[in-house]
Amino acid sequence: MRGVLMIWNYPNFSPNEFTCSCCGKQGVSLDLVSKLQQLRTAVDMPLKISSGYRCDNHPIEKKKKIKGTHNKGLAADILCSGADAHKILCAATELKFSGIGVNMKGNHNQRFIHLDIAKGKNRPTVWSY
Repeated sequence: MRGVLMIWNYPNFSPNEFTCSCCGKQGVSLDLVSKLQQLRTAVDMPLKISSGYRCDNHPIEKKKKIKGTHNKGLAADILCSGADAHKILCAATELKFSGIGVNMKGNHNQRFIHLDIAKGKNRPTVWSY
C-alpha cells in the first residue's frame, strides 16, 4: 500500500486488517497482500491477521535497534494453531515466503505464524519464538 490506497483487489482481506494497531497508518506492501491472497486461496480457510504494518512508534518496533519487516510493510502475523497452523505452514513453504516465524506457545488466541517477503542474504529463513 505504502501511502494512499488506490485499488484493492484482494477479496479475502480488507485494508484495515493491515493498518498499524497503534495509529491506524497504512504501509503494507501490496506484494505481501497478493502473496497472502495466494495463501488464502491455497489453504481455503479464513486467515485472521493479528499484526500487519507497524509504524516507527509502534511499541514493538520502538524496542528494536533495527526496525523489522512489519515496519517495512513486508510482514503479517496470522492467528492459528493445531492442524490449521500445519496447513498454513505447509502452504507458506510451497509459496516460498522468505521469512516464517512460528509461535505456538500460550493460549490458542495468542498463537501465530509470522510470514514475510523480505529479501536478503539470510533468506529464506524459519524460526520459532
